Amino acid sequence: QVQVVESGGGLVQPGESLRLSCVASGNIVKILATEWYRQTLSKPRELVAEFTDAGSTNYADSVEGRFTMSRDDAKNTAYLQMNNLQPEDTGNYFCEVRARLQSQLTYTTWGQGTQVTVSS
Repeated sequence: QVQVVESGGGLVQPGESLRLSCVASGNIVKILATEWYRQTLSKPRELVAEFTDAGSTNYADSVEGRFTMSRDDAKNTAYLQMNNLQPEDTGNYFCEVRARLQSQLTYTTWGQGTQVTVSS
């Protein structure tokens, strides 16, 4: 199985930056895809950024140009660099990971998330 842990959230002022981490562990041979979502009590889950299994990186229109996703395959870790944060970026950010296991099966899971609050 695979476990996912997100970290790096916090309380920041508008215009500031945060870097989130998504660490996957377990019987992983390869991370196939990673998706960052954010969710609040008043809004549905929103896909913010993703590494697809086709090798492309995509961003939501609302974060294009401000957020950058990167990864370290050796560490099974994905990052989300968030610049020029705005109050509307507030939410619980969690990542969904799809991995190929040593058994050659594909396994998808996500973590508990990390809270990002942008407020003056």
